[in-house]
Amino acid sequence: MFTGIVRERGTVVSFDGARLVVEAPQTAPQAEVGDSVALAGVCLTVVGRDGPRLAFDAVPETLARTSLGALALADAINVEPALRAGDPLGGHLVQGHVDAVGRVRSVEPEGEGRRVWLDSDVLVVEKGSIAVDGVSLTVAALDDDGFAVALIPHTLAVTTLGALEPGDAVNLEADVLGKYVERLLAARGA
Repeated sequence: MFTGIVRERGTVVSFDGARLVVEAPQTAPQAEVGDSVALAGVCLTVVGRDGPRLAFDAVPETLARTSLGALALADAINVEPALRAGDPLGGHLVQGHVDAVGRVRSVEPEGEGRRVWLDSDVLVVEKGSIAVDGVSLTVAALDDDGFAVALIPHTLAVTTLGALEPGDAVNLEADVLGKYVERLLAARGA
């Protein structure tokens, strides 16, 4: 379980299509083999540690359902270690189970921040929670093709979202409570 509060921007050191190695100097010292770490919002298991570097296995299921397969050497990636008992819940409950890969439609300046429109059919509600590449955000607006989020300067500076451009792929995880409501309503034929 995660909160969507990214702890650091890591760097892809190597990725052969199955084994992903990320340099994450703030996260690595506390990480143990077997721990869960969210990379770009995807919950992965640490399978190796070497100083500031963490290794993860990315299986075909993960690569098919996320944007991780497009990672390249030196790419920046959002890193969040798993929530531990007693840690503050600063964002919202995030599982690291990506629901869809969305596409950035537009990025526009908005005051000191930016408004980003994303095309996706992920179930969201205005003012509800969404995780975009692992970052806990609030849905600012909706239309027939997707939704918008408003990014504050801090988020732009400390996550990969500051580099988003139209056409970029992002991992999306809808609020878990909304997913349960959707499933219950579908089961009842509503």
